[in-house]
Amino acid sequence: MPKPKVIDKIRRSVRMSTPLVITSYKFPRSTELQIDEILTAFLNELGQNELKDHLSYCLKELAANAKKANTKRVYFEEKDLNIQDHEDYRRGMKTFRGETMDNQEYWFERQKERGLYIRILFHPTDRHFRITVRNNSEITYKEHMRVRDRIARSRSFKTLEEAFSEVLDDSEGGGLGIVILVLILRKMGLNEDAYEIGASNGITSASITIPIKGMKIEQQEMLIKKIVDEIDSLPQFPENIVAVQRLINDPKSELRDIAKRISIDPVLTADLLRTVNSAYFMLPNRVDSIGNAVKMLGLRGVKNMLLSYGTFKVLKLPAHHAQWHHAHRVAFYSFVLARRVTRNKDVIDDVYVGGILHDIGKIIFSAVHPNLLDKIRKFSREKNISPGLFEDLSAGYNHAEIGARMANKWNFPPSLVDTIRCHHHPDNCHPENLLIVSCVYLGNTICAYEQGAQHYDSIDSSVLAKFGITNETVFKKAQKKLAEDYESEIKIV
Repeated sequence: MPKPKVIDKIRRSVRMSTPLVITSYKFPRSTELQIDEILTAFLNELGQNELKDHLSYCLKELAANAKKANTKRVYFEEKDLNIQDHEDYRRGMKTFRGETMDNQEYWFERQKERGLYIRILFHPTDRHFRITVRNNSEITYKEHMRVRDRIARSRSFKTLEEAFSEVLDDSEGGGLGIVILVLILRKMGLNEDAYEIGASNGITSASITIPIKGMKIEQQEMLIKKIVDEIDSLPQFPENIVAVQRLINDPKSELRDIAKRISIDPVLTADLLRTVNSAYFMLPNRVDSIGNAVKMLGLRGVKNMLLSYGTFKVLKLPAHHAQWHHAHRVAFYSFVLARRVTRNKDVIDDVYVGGILHDIGKIIFSAVHPNLLDKIRKFSREKNISPGLFEDLSAGYNHAEIGARMANKWNFPPSLVDTIRCHHHPDNCHPENLLIVSCVYLGNTICAYEQGAQHYDSIDSSVLAKFGITNETVFKKAQKKLAEDYESEIKIV
């Protein structure tokens, strides 16, 4: 079994839907065993133990392919052969297997010298479990086509025995590995689409995605619904904020009416002026008039600020200092990132409030009354829901879904609900909200990276591409600039 610290990391990965990353240069037998133990521990946490043998084979196959690809690169370089040239490739593959198998340690040392790694990512979400193997020797077009051909050939086999009886490609070691992988996926009730392979910026990435089925998902859905339904004990938004919202939604209202209504509440007035005068708006002169502040924010800006302010009041977020500092930092990062890719003020405003409120699900449990927690525990016992699942939810597991359902209950706009729900998985959001969600996702991810809780390789590459981030060096440069700008903003405020 993995060490207690590793088990804790696995549980945190499951609870927070964040990837666990393992990197190796040689991938010795000891590392293979460690990876197998980690896989077993993940499946145990996810309640999917029956998949262990199947996924263990799939993971070993992907890792073996990555290991072989790295060895192939250094072998071809040492033989002064161009791996992209058809004739050189044919010549190299004639001797590759025999020479590298006879002296594996030598070639592994050459790979380590070149910095060629194998990186395994275990990424659980609320609905899927993805295992990804990456290596930094980019798959060639010929190799990619060979993989696609093996997948196509696997369709003609009904059983593993049929596949073993055929020799598909002697030069590549029999070529049965991927075929068997696809057949195993089929035995698990999946199809070949569960397996993906591709390359970008010198990195080859192969992954298996498995839906999480069974009782745990049903129990999770039942418990989340019960939690959200029962949290009527939380105070509603303050009446003065609701009154301002009514004015904003009334097409007959004028800005001076809204400013006058805000002025009734001195705390709200102070918060509005502080927001307008923060570095977020970068105004050349200080604004001291509520009327000018409302003009500066605009109706959408005032509405978003009220959503943030009301949420803080209901959940007492400023009392949760760690959450508040994280929310402010994510909002700032997200806002700056948004300005780099769009000039749409509405989008930028929505990104900022999305950053502020993205984690409201995390503090739901700390905001509810102890009597309500007892009631939910009793419900769990009556429905035979695992006590561990309740503890997982209270520790942050699927906080995004809980937060989104609360936001929907409070009549937040759809784009904000989508941002709260998908801030860990932007590909799950509605297409019209993708830019907003991507900005908040990346802002939040950069904060996690700063804290050592997120590995660069686990960040969504499609989101990175939107912001022109092509490698970790560029990413670190962007992170450093954001951190410096944030610290300057804090001093100004």
